[in-house]
Amino acid sequence: MRIKRIVGGSLESNGYIIFQKKGGSCYVVDPGYNADRFVKQIDEENLKLIGILLTHHHYDHTGAAERLRDLKECPVYMHWGDLDMFKGKVDVVMEHGMKLDLDGEEIIVLHTPGHTEGGVCFFSEKGRLVFTGDTVFNVDLGRTDLKDGSEFKMEHSIREIVNKWENDMIIYPGHGDSCNMKFVRKNNQEFINIIG
Repeated sequence: MRIKRIVGGSLESNGYIIFQKKGGSCYVVDPGYNADRFVKQIDEENLKLIGILLTHHHYDHTGAAERLRDLKECPVYMHWGDLDMFKGKVDVVMEHGMKLDLDGEEIIVLHTPGHTEGGVCFFSEKGRLVFTGDTVFNVDLGRTDLKDGSEFKMEHSIREIVNKWENDMIIYPGHGDSCNMKFVRKNNQEFINIIG
């Protein structure tokens, strides 16, 4: 999988264009800002955008989704748990275990509530990577004190899902730099406090 990261906004949110090859299909993960920047990159690689994948409903991850959908005429994906909090239009409602295809690479939707009720991660076994949104970052976890956040659910998501990822799996978070799970296990104190 090839990945183009686009950072935008005052919160420096990460959006990603993911694809296999120039001229192929692509998904965009979390276009928070600047739809035109995503379009420019997509067009430069001669890609066909087949879907906009949202890890959760917060504006810094979804703000450019509607314009990008209109420009590229593609569906927006969101987990059902976040629909009530999202003001935009959703075309495909995701659930845990749903499988998406990116030119032969399977991407699995993992429901990881805690930061929001419907927060998800996008997991590729073949690519050895996960797009984690605001569930887990390199050195901390997503905050749980917002309206539909839950410390209890975050702890469950970390124990039952994130902690099962092997050390070589690379996380691509919603903010900050990517790293592997070995780094998370050594340097992410909030993760360490939950796992023990």
